Amino acid sequence: MSHKLPIGIQSFEKLREEGFYYVDKTEYVYRLVHDNVPYFLSRPRRFGKSLLLSTLKAYWEGKKDLFRGLKIEELEKQTNDAWKPYPVFYFDFNGVNYQRSGALEEALDIQLKRLENQYGQSQEEQTINARFQGLLIRAFEQTGKRVVILVDEYDKPLMDVIDNPDLQEHNREVFKGFFSVCKSFDSYIHFIFVTGVSKFHKVSIFSDLNQLNDISMNEFFSGICGITQKELEEYFTDEVEALANRRSMTRKECLRELKEQYDGYRFHPSGVGVYNPYSLLKAFYEKDFGSYWFETGTPSFLTKRLRNENFDIRSFSNQTLYASESMLKDYTGDSRNMVALLYQTGYLTIEDYDSAIREYTLCFPNEEVKYGFIESMMPEYVENCGAGSGKDIFTLRRYVEQGNLEKIRDVLTALFASIPYTKTSDPFEHDFQSVIYLVFTLLGKFTICEMHTFTGRVDCKVETEKYIYLFEFKRDVRAEAALAQINEKDYTLPFVADHRKLYKIGVSFDSKKRTLDGWAVE
Repeated sequence: MSHKLPIGIQSFEKLREEGFYYVDKTEYVYRLVHDNVPYFLSRPRRFGKSLLLSTLKAYWEGKKDLFRGLKIEELEKQTNDAWKPYPVFYFDFNGVNYQRSGALEEALDIQLKRLENQYGQSQEEQTINARFQGLLIRAFEQTGKRVVILVDEYDKPLMDVIDNPDLQEHNREVFKGFFSVCKSFDSYIHFIFVTGVSKFHKVSIFSDLNQLNDISMNEFFSGICGITQKELEEYFTDEVEALANRRSMTRKECLRELKEQYDGYRFHPSGVGVYNPYSLLKAFYEKDFGSYWFETGTPSFLTKRLRNENFDIRSFSNQTLYASESMLKDYTGDSRNMVALLYQTGYLTIEDYDSAIREYTLCFPNEEVKYGFIESMMPEYVENCGAGSGKDIFTLRRYVEQGNLEKIRDVLTALFASIPYTKTSDPFEHDFQSVIYLVFTLLGKFTICEMHTFTGRVDCKVETEKYIYLFEFKRDVRAEAALAQINEKDYTLPFVADHRKLYKIGVSFDSKKRTLDGWAVE
């Protein structure tokens, strides 16, 4: 039977009834529902959290037929009271723009009215909190079963207004009253599962519901969202073959490219790695390796905050991003904890773990995220650098491939002249190094690029089919001195036998004028 790719399908019921692929995650569902404790799960956007909640909803509503042929069907044969329906309260915070005062209250009101149409409402219940309490009591009285509460993307009302502290604090207070009901009326609740992108520290859903079991970094549940290598090769054999044929690749080459582009997410040091499911499915649908996750939007507050805080973006590529487990689990809103927010939102993943000091090393998960994020950072450092501007990466790439040194110099001059002023004490030192990193990392998407630290080794090496470029950058020092360093330290030795034309380029910058000041070439 031919199956359809479930791109954007978040309803488990629709997916199963209409012949879409379903990567069987019901072994995790079985564990969750039979442990019967309140859970929280953090995963990046478009990682399948909504589909997971929809699957839990179908289970608790007793829709056994939807699970026919899945792992949980066999597992539930061991359970005497399986598939008995429970009342389900499903709160979905997607699909609303919360950047308006009162939007959160309106969203809660709409969802409570839907439940009140089913279970009724008392005239005495006027506030959101009172209505929620009444619904829990009536649902229990009418069904004889405690309530299952599922909360999808709880943090969207907080993330949407992250640059509006007053409104964010207001939404925190609304949540404080609303979710405190879950603690006070625990005797009416059978099961709770909450999802989000970030776990905001001290939000009442966690302070009041302190019994929530956070499985975001649990080894067993590391593959609960996303697609593992084993699942990719088991479920999508035909799609891999079709993609390989369209791109004139072997199956092995196609799998390698898919892995480089979309794999690499790890949510536990020893846990299974997973692919970004949205990007993977889109690649199969389009039969091309695109940046699909980034097409859905990169939060602008992330790039702006990194820029404003003078975050050293070179650390993305030299493995100097570290965090403790508590930092990765709880986002405090503190700008100093940007690494945690980048991890929770899917721009960083676990690279290594030092168990002796319980410290994580973080990095970009894959090529799609690396280059997509670097591209999104460029406009924060260089004004008007889009395609057709004459200082865009595509123009620079062409000149590099042509060996046109004069034009390369012109593009770099224009780029550095477009760095806007900032209020930091020594902005140009940080900015010019950041722009060098951004430009040559992006150039590496098209050629071969190495970005080194400023510790005596050549700053940048760029290789094309016909040319090799060795760049040395200096600040407030003559370009000839930068060129002399390349010669004195014999940076060209590895290329003595190479047939390509090699250029040694010394570049100097004037920090007062904020311009490229010198250019020396051999």
